[in-house]
Amino acid sequence: MNIAIVDDHQLFRKSLALLVNSFEGINVAYQAENGKEFLEKLATNPIDLVLLDIQMPEMDGFETSKILREKYPDLYIIIISQLTTKESIHKVMELGAHGFFTKNSNPEQLEEAIKSVRDKGYYFGNELGSILREALLWEKSANQSTTEYMNPDVSFTAREIDIIKLAAKEYSSREIADELNIAQRTVETHRRHLMEKTESKNIIGVVVYALKYNLVKLNEI
Repeated sequence: MNIAIVDDHQLFRKSLALLVNSFEGINVAYQAENGKEFLEKLATNPIDLVLLDIQMPEMDGFETSKILREKYPDLYIIIISQLTTKESIHKVMELGAHGFFTKNSNPEQLEEAIKSVRDKGYYFGNELGSILREALLWEKSANQSTTEYMNPDVSFTAREIDIIKLAAKEYSSREIADELNIAQRTVETHRRHLMEKTESKNIIGVVVYALKYNLVKLNEI
């Protein structure tokens, strides 16, 4: 699996490259110090996944993520940042990132995050869950005077709810199929329909949507 690292702090970026290159089956193809430089390299050097910082000069992680989702929808994005405000995390997830990892996290968890995104398409670790919980509570509080959260635009079937809950626990499509005693292809069809119904870019967006509209509860996932 070829990945790129995009971060403006040279010492951190090069140290991270050494760590990632020690992971089995994962290779750092190149590095860039901002989104603009990365996009220039990506045009002629395709990769599978990018570890992307948020705060960078010239082009930050928000703008870079937006362009990547439009021009490279199959490229996996994991945000690595020290910026952990509720607003910034929610914005990154809305832009279609497949996972989030803080710079204060245990380095060993990064290998887990990369392989989770490679194998399952997303990383929904405890840290992200905690941050999302705060973000959702913050947003609900900010909108408590409206009825937005009482009238969702779409509804889910009982089977779809089951799949969302298991996906939030990082079950793969195969594991979900085994748990629900259905075919893996059926699970993948449900996942695709869920993303279409919620206009989400990945399954993380579906989970966030379901939590946002109280279709599933945080203590259920």
